Amino acid sequence: MIKNRTELLRKIKEEVIALKESPLYAERIKNKVFPVIGEGSHNSQIMFVGEAPGKNEAATGRPFCGASGRILDELLASAQIKRTDVYVTNIVKDRPPFNRDPLPEEIVVYGPFLDRQIEIIQPKVIATLGRFSMDYVMRKFGLENLLQSISKIHGKVFEAGTSYGKIKIVPLYHPAVAVYNASSKDELKKDFQILKEFK
Repeated sequence: MIKNRTELLRKIKEEVIALKESPLYAERIKNKVFPVIGEGSHNSQIMFVGEAPGKNEAATGRPFCGASGRILDELLASAQIKRTDVYVTNIVKDRPPFNRDPLPEEIVVYGPFLDRQIEIIQPKVIATLGRFSMDYVMRKFGLENLLQSISKIHGKVFEAGTSYGKIKIVPLYHPAVAVYNASSKDELKKDFQILKEFK
């Protein structure tokens, strides 16, 4: 059995805080904001992986706590899943300036921390939020030949193997989609129903 998950996750947090080689470290110090490591149950069956923190997240050190977070909470509630029962994180742990998309070199720097979080928590399902996390997670688990645009594969379930057994990967639209296009919320809710059986 894996040793204390909380301790192992705390070690990741300490390493990210001290990550001076990150291209985003200087931004964090300059803006007096926090890295966003992740939060939720360390024994979760479902792990949500977003892309990178936004302004509210960097200000608080908590993932998905702004407008996208409110949508995520609503989507979870629609599937009768408690947020405290899942683990929520991002690939990139520091906020890119002006909420731009994460750059490939930023994903390279932070990706190994996500890999370790997955190994520690050992979720049965990884739900990716947005195209960057979909691309990263599917490639990580050898599913790159099944990659298509997120509009084609959102809400589909893919099987993959890990060091601790089989998992399911479910690509989902990023909740921000519904912030900018309220009519897309119904489609997001439909996709979230898939997660009900895994909670």
